[in-house]
Amino acid sequence: MTTAPDDPAAELPGAPPVVDLATWQAARDELLVREKAHTRQGDALAAARRRLPMVEVDGTVEVVGPEGPVPFLDLFQGRRELVVYQHMWYDGAPHQGQCEGCTDAVWHMKDAVYLNARGVSFAVLTTGSWEEVAAYTAFMGYTQPWYSVRGLDAPIGGGMGHLACFLRDGERAFLTYSTIGRGIEPANGSFGLLDLTPYGRGEAWEDRPEGRPEGRPAIGSVREGYPGEGGQACWYWRTDADGTASWGEASRPTPQWTRPGVTPEKTLGRSGDCS
Repeated sequence: MTTAPDDPAAELPGAPPVVDLATWQAARDELLVREKAHTRQGDALAAARRRLPMVEVDGTVEVVGPEGPVPFLDLFQGRRELVVYQHMWYDGAPHQGQCEGCTDAVWHMKDAVYLNARGVSFAVLTTGSWEEVAAYTAFMGYTQPWYSVRGLDAPIGGGMGHLACFLRDGERAFLTYSTIGRGIEPANGSFGLLDLTPYGRGEAWEDRPEGRPEGRPAIGSVREGYPGEGGQACWYWRTDADGTASWGEASRPTPQWTRPGVTPEKTLGRSGDCS
């Protein structure tokens, strides 16, 4: 029979102090006041977001999907609103060399049934050529609508790594909102859950109590909008075959290890810039 230590927290590095339930509840109630204020501020920001002006885009411009070129208006699928994730792409790179952050966001958005029920469609846009994109989405098992916007200018094409929202009025389409950097975090429910835990995301930039494990430093090239000095956060976006966070040559974006038959590779195989 396994026995637990008298004080389990004593064996955890920098664990919170152990108190009785009444003391914990008092501290929890105090934090709840701040959490409610944060929620109300978020509501106020959402209200301001709904009052932003909008800019018309060319709804007839063609994007390329599994059925070939289609007008951008088709992405609404008959609905009034559209949310798109603009996925970065490395031309000619193998699957394990594609953008880790975009993989993270899109993996969390595999099902849009609740958006659809609210009259909102969802699609993924990328600058990759459709031949490469089709092979990648098949490998990843994605069922969301994906389209290549190769050669198109912003806001439909252009720079990637964004979330963007569009509104349709008949045969006209309008850009209503877009975001970059940490603004894409709403797509990732795991961030919100990690922020509820005592050890958090484990990033070097986080404010953590004395004695807690030191956060992992930022990794990779500098990304605008991400915290940390010298590069992007989220060191666990890539892991090795054992599930250990690693950005070594045999690592992959974390979700790829769930794909049938996936194996370690020797190189990321990236060529050119991600855009």
